[in-house]
Amino acid sequence: MFKKILVANRGEIALRIQRACRELGVKAVMVYSEADRDAKYVKLAEEAVCIGPASSALSYLNMPAIISAAEVTDAEAIHPGYGFLSENADFAERVERSGFQFIGPTPESIRIMGDKVSAKQAMIKAGVPCVPGSEGELPDDPVQIKRIAKSVGYPVIIKAAGGGGGRGMRVVHTEAAVINAVAMTKAEAGAAFGNPAVYMEKYLQNPRHIEIQILADKYKNAVYLGERDCSMQRRHQKVIEEAPALGIPRKLIERVGDRCVAACKKIGYRGAGTFEFLYEDGEFYFIEMNTRVQVEHPVTEMTTGIDIVKTQIMVAAGEKLPFTQRQIQIRGHAIECRLNAEDSYKFTPSPGRITMWHPPGGPGVRVDSHIYTNYFVPPNYDSMIGKIIVHGDTREQALARMRTALGETVIEGINTNIALHRELMVDAKFMEGGTNIHYLEGWLANHTR
Repeated sequence: MFKKILVANRGEIALRIQRACRELGVKAVMVYSEADRDAKYVKLAEEAVCIGPASSALSYLNMPAIISAAEVTDAEAIHPGYGFLSENADFAERVERSGFQFIGPTPESIRIMGDKVSAKQAMIKAGVPCVPGSEGELPDDPVQIKRIAKSVGYPVIIKAAGGGGGRGMRVVHTEAAVINAVAMTKAEAGAAFGNPAVYMEKYLQNPRHIEIQILADKYKNAVYLGERDCSMQRRHQKVIEEAPALGIPRKLIERVGDRCVAACKKIGYRGAGTFEFLYEDGEFYFIEMNTRVQVEHPVTEMTTGIDIVKTQIMVAAGEKLPFTQRQIQIRGHAIECRLNAEDSYKFTPSPGRITMWHPPGGPGVRVDSHIYTNYFVPPNYDSMIGKIIVHGDTREQALARMRTALGETVIEGINTNIALHRELMVDAKFMEGGTNIHYLEGWLANHTR
């Protein structure tokens, strides 16, 4: 096991990794920007290093500053968390070239899965079901583009090969619009991701967003930890997540999970990862793989009892997975609500000082958050300030616990999306379960304030 790990992130995930290190008896070095000087995990740190000003580009995305911080503190490994540099293959390569262990997959795995075209090709080879579409990057020839679209069948969606976070995609309903849509998406992809390559897929009308969590070690052992339903989204950004997914046959989950495990073994995957699928009419369709720990990992931890972050660290240190597929059991139901410093209905960011923070408690309630009373939420980063996660024996009990937890939660001084979550927890369709990825946007359109 490592003696010292540098945590190359901020916010609630930095605190989450710090806690996992403490449980393992590992020292955690926290890095921070000038805007995060007063963060809880910095105040709790045994060692902390300022890596630059508030701007992400000059701090959390500054590879030389992060590697220098690891060097001066004698850290042995670097945990990238999620976002920032977590899925940057060049960063993983630089970390390992500098003599540190990257707590995540190999740079080669990140490259394969980070490019949506190569990821899809790898999944087809491994027998993972994929959305019908172009076999690879779209050609430049307009005649060929139209031929591919016709064979796939309208509507189609044009996606950036290097895209993510809901950016770099465009839905096309007619042949007349397809060439212009491809050109526009290519231009956007080149500007946003430095990679103008795009591909085409069949646009599924009303799918659910289901993902499968996997863990793998370097000895080609891999397991899946059940599934999560992340269909409650706004502009492709997840708002509420839960596990397990309601109404999907367990045999089907097991079949897809086994294929995800086989794919991991085939590409020599190491660490935590998530296969993301669209699910419609009883069929799974692979869309992408996230090669890192995800925001929503706690719902899987609550239903399996497995600490995903600790396992990431153990696997990176060269240990074997401490469990087999047969030992993994899904118990009860978990729901997570993301807490954001933003208006509940207009979604305008609301940075500023928190004058009162009263987190919820009680049986089956977990709060992952780095905020505290008098904490200043900086305007420089993502608006997420924490997560409330609940677990119950049944989905109904989990919903009841989440309603109670949201009712107890007090955050004053800034606007948050707690009011939105409170309304959604009593929405008839959400309570029924199985809503598709468009449901929340339709709901919001009818609830504008």
